[in-house]
Amino acid sequence: MSGPHRSSLLTVKPEWIDHNGHLNMAYYNVLFDNAADEFFAEFGIGLEYIQRTGFSTFSAEFHVCYLREIHEGNQVYVTSQLLDLDEKRFHFFQELHHADGWLSATGEGLGLHVDLAGPKVVPMPPETYDKIAAIYEDHRNLPRPARAGRSIGIKRK
Repeated sequence: MSGPHRSSLLTVKPEWIDHNGHLNMAYYNVLFDNAADEFFAEFGIGLEYIQRTGFSTFSAEFHVCYLREIHEGNQVYVTSQLLDLDEKRFHFFQELHHADGWLSATGEGLGLHVDLAGPKVVPMPPETYDKIAAIYEDHRNLPRPARAGRSIGIKRK
């Protein structure tokens, strides 16, 4: 993988539209989460992994920035990039793009590797860590997204 992971094309469903006529904020998370499932499958973390190992991933934090409206029927895709990694956690950044290429929203998350028997945060098995580390090695040389690391607050003069 030489660049950010690109999800399959996703279509905005009518039931996801709010009373303002655009994509409801909750469904941005659905789109980001569906794309994350595709991305995580690249390093072997999916339903089969959960069933085989009893391990999974949980979200510790996720931050969305809304930049441009998405509407019913729009086709979109999400790019996902690893920003950092250790034995128990991974920091990733996502961009939601309209099929025409323009940026609609960004999402930044911190994922945890979890033993479901606890549940508790635990180190990844070596083979899992090696797969995600290989992707991280490719991604660490990519430009850091300009919107990564943003915080929420009212800027005062």
